[in-house]
Amino acid sequence: MTLPQHTPRCASPLLIRLLVTLLLATSALLCKADEQTLALKHGVAMHGAPKYSADFKHFDYVNPSAPKGGQIKLDASGTYDSFNPYIPKGVSAAGLGYLFGTLTVSSPDEPFTQYGYIAQHIEMPEDRRWVIFHINPNAVFHDGHPITASDVVFSFNIRLEHGQPSFQHYYSGVDSVTALDAQRVKFTFKESTNRELPLIVGQLAVLPEHDWQKKDFSKSTLEPPLGSGPYKIKAFEAGKYVTYERIKNHWSETLPIHVGRYNIEQITYDYYLDPTVSLEAFKAGQYDFKAEYNSKFWATLYNGPQFERREIVKESLKHNRSAGMQGFIFNIRKPLFQDKVLRQAMIFAFDFEWSNKNLFYGQYVRTRSYFQNTELAATGVPSEAELALLAPFRKQLPDEVFTTEYTPPSTDGSGRARQNLRLAMRLLKKHGYTIRENRLYTPDNTPVEFEFLIYDSAWERIVLPYKKNLEVLGIGVNVRRVDITQYIERRRKFDFDMIVHSWNQTLSPGNEMRSYWHSSSAQTPDSLNLIGVNNPVVDALVEQIISAEDRETLVLRSRAMDRVLQWQYYTVPNWHVNYDRVAYNKKLVRPTRVPRYGFDFDSWWIKQP
Repeated sequence: MTLPQHTPRCASPLLIRLLVTLLLATSALLCKADEQTLALKHGVAMHGAPKYSADFKHFDYVNPSAPKGGQIKLDASGTYDSFNPYIPKGVSAAGLGYLFGTLTVSSPDEPFTQYGYIAQHIEMPEDRRWVIFHINPNAVFHDGHPITASDVVFSFNIRLEHGQPSFQHYYSGVDSVTALDAQRVKFTFKESTNRELPLIVGQLAVLPEHDWQKKDFSKSTLEPPLGSGPYKIKAFEAGKYVTYERIKNHWSETLPIHVGRYNIEQITYDYYLDPTVSLEAFKAGQYDFKAEYNSKFWATLYNGPQFERREIVKESLKHNRSAGMQGFIFNIRKPLFQDKVLRQAMIFAFDFEWSNKNLFYGQYVRTRSYFQNTELAATGVPSEAELALLAPFRKQLPDEVFTTEYTPPSTDGSGRARQNLRLAMRLLKKHGYTIRENRLYTPDNTPVEFEFLIYDSAWERIVLPYKKNLEVLGIGVNVRRVDITQYIERRRKFDFDMIVHSWNQTLSPGNEMRSYWHSSSAQTPDSLNLIGVNNPVVDALVEQIISAEDRETLVLRSRAMDRVLQWQYYTVPNWHVNYDRVAYNKKLVRPTRVPRYGFDFDSWWIKQP
């Protein structure tokens, strides 16, 4: 049968407008219906499901009956001149995190899981292309003003406009942020391969738009900020102390994430310019808790009657978190350190075994991985899966990446690192370096000399033996100590040759890798790419880590990245321990169980009379 043919006619403009309006309305309703069919989540894990169910009452390790009250003092180093921790200006005060509530919070019991805080519920599709945070209707700022989706949008945008440059890298995967209504804010992402982004944006500290409208966010300030967290600033004297006071009956006090936490009524940070003076003040009872990072102090100075009488408790608390990489890092923006041969030779000059025996009292283990103390660390020779992943970059990488396990040079600890120094000199001469009048010169006849910048006098005893070994190679070293404010400014501007630095790694690395190693951050002031890494292979692996679809793939790609970083000789690896060294006044009580990834001081409390 032949269907009758009709002569087409043009629809009227009115009809077209009506059809378009109908289609748009239908599309919006379908989208809204699609959003509404998604389950509202109480938490989101990077991979798999959250440990705690939707009806959990509190984290497992806390004491839900911990009493509230009391006062403590803590220590802080150097000075401060700002209460704005989000901008690349000034030195922000210790403890400001107590002021600001975030959309979600992490659990120290899990590799990377976020639970609702300001966001009562989390809504997102399976591919994580977007996420909607439903604001808790009880959430308010300290002035009683409700927290709205508009505050979240403001908080995100103001950081990108005036905040630290690292925010640009951290949030680079975000396409848009929209307030759907007063209680719902939607983050839409540029791609669906970055599973971490919903957790990343959940860490956003929410700032009050109504309070900042008449202020300049880009400037340092000592005006106490308006926040929404469990504490507010009670008193301060710039550079000397700052006191935080717990807000009674805070709106978040009964949330499962806060039950048994934030128990202490008043917390004061006292500032000390010298670490030795600070420790003596602690032993004299001037403040109540200290986490110690100096092995010599821990071994030799944490003793006396107050320890014997248990007025001060001394403990080593085991943890399973990543140690990351700490090292003497080369600023490869400097022409001198762009030669990988010189960097490799200088690694030979560090005698860790002697330092550990004579300076650290045998407390440390040598760090060899950028993901130390985790399953992400590259060990042994590459697996078949790693080789397959690295194969496309074969021509851009040294052969050792594919054939050899990286291990930093070692010595017998006698202090006579002659074998390593001979190897270093042989390497240098092979590549055109020369010695004249006990001074090393590059192949283009430039004297090899640099400045090692530090701010803490405790580092002098560690750096000076290293300097001595470098001088045996003919390398001139000027160890320069500056105050912490100058140090921070010089670090922000990459105005250094070599410094000590550590990169904190989570068990689920992701977006922060762009700020650590990606070429896009190499010339961005205040980024954490302090080395100045500008390597296309590293760039590619950073993006692959970020887009890892499951835990197995994340581990594989992190190990491949580790090998590439190791064999570029970007840093002289230092050391680590897998426990926290803490000492505290006997009036403080901690939960019996320590979380898997490190103690949570905010779950401690003061013993009642």
